[in-house]
Amino acid sequence: MAPPLLFDLSEIDLTKTVFDREAIARVNPQSHEMAQLDGVIWYDRPRLLILGYKDVTEGEFWFRGHIPGRPIMPAVIMVEAAAQVASFFMKRIYGLKGFIGFSGIERAKFRETVVPGDRLYLLGHICKVRSRQFSADVQGLVNDKLAFDTTITGMKV
Repeated sequence: MAPPLLFDLSEIDLTKTVFDREAIARVNPQSHEMAQLDGVIWYDRPRLLILGYKDVTEGEFWFRGHIPGRPIMPAVIMVEAAAQVASFFMKRIYGLKGFIGFSGIERAKFRETVVPGDRLYLLGHICKVRSRQFSADVQGLVNDKLAFDTTITGMKV
């Protein structure tokens, strides 16, 4: 059984973007085909919550080879998107300075496929912050279904 969502989306305007891809690029170092966060819709700094998204297109670098005739977003790319939304929160909203590296996956579960044409919503909750390291629970939602959930860690390098 899927866990409950990290927060209620019903009171968030999903049509608004607070930070677009250009604003994200000023904070996150990933670029070109490795930029897996297209926008941030909402955040709540006191509760350490963020809602971002990735618009999955036929132009993705993995489209042709994963899987020919039935392209699906690789799980590892979903986890990368999770890391990018958490990193963006920690740097831009929380105010952590310097480079943040992806340091671990504590757990991950994949439930739905994500295909070109989908918008993958990324619900994040920073659940632990230490001086150099943080942990985040991130859920990916596609077509109102939980596609994945994971707990990741990041570290100031």
